[in-house]
Amino acid sequence: MVFDASVFDMLKLGIWETLFMTFTSSLFAYLIGVPLGIILIVTDKDGIYPLPLLQRILGLAINLLRSVPFIILLIMVIPITKMIVGTTLGAKAVIPPLVFASAPYVARVVESSFKEVDAGVVEAAKSMGASTFQIIWKVLLPEAKPSLLIGGALSVTTILGYSAMSGFVGGGGLGDIAIKYGYYRYQTGMMFATVAILVIIVQIIQEAGMKLSRISDKRIR
Repeated sequence: MVFDASVFDMLKLGIWETLFMTFTSSLFAYLIGVPLGIILIVTDKDGIYPLPLLQRILGLAINLLRSVPFIILLIMVIPITKMIVGTTLGAKAVIPPLVFASAPYVARVVESSFKEVDAGVVEAAKSMGASTFQIIWKVLLPEAKPSLLIGGALSVTTILGYSAMSGFVGGGGLGDIAIKYGYYRYQTGMMFATVAILVIIVQIIQEAGMKLSRISDKRIR
């Protein structure tokens, strides 16, 4: 395949659509996933406000949703996607299923980050009369920030991987280009080009997450 101006324009559009899908979905996934992760950690049997039954029900729901392969979830939520964005094709149509798939993952990442916080710090805040909200906002979030940033980079790269799979249903982006040209038309050059671009994007996101984590980590100052 000849990499002429039209091919480069197509790749530029694919990069834009991939970034749009990834970061928009990540934003909504975190808006949903962070509160879910906080509820999971707060209502744990050893949490700030133990509600084991609620924690188990919510944990089960999250695990069930995480267990559904993304390509199947993508098809399952087509009616919801059409209701929300008015179409089932293109980059916008992939955002709802990406959010459905990634919000539970984000919730578990947030829960894991909070579990790394020293229990003694939380107990000290309790002994000083801090409310549940104050402990979450002024203790858990600041203490867990380095781990949250690393988890954020992992979550975004996972969502990027999901977005590439959306090409099977005409979702647009680099995944769509790779499937149309690399899979259906056997143009391996285009396949390698899209894979190389995806690898570069992943590396940039991971390096940014690691750098921000090191900057925010008080222990290495």
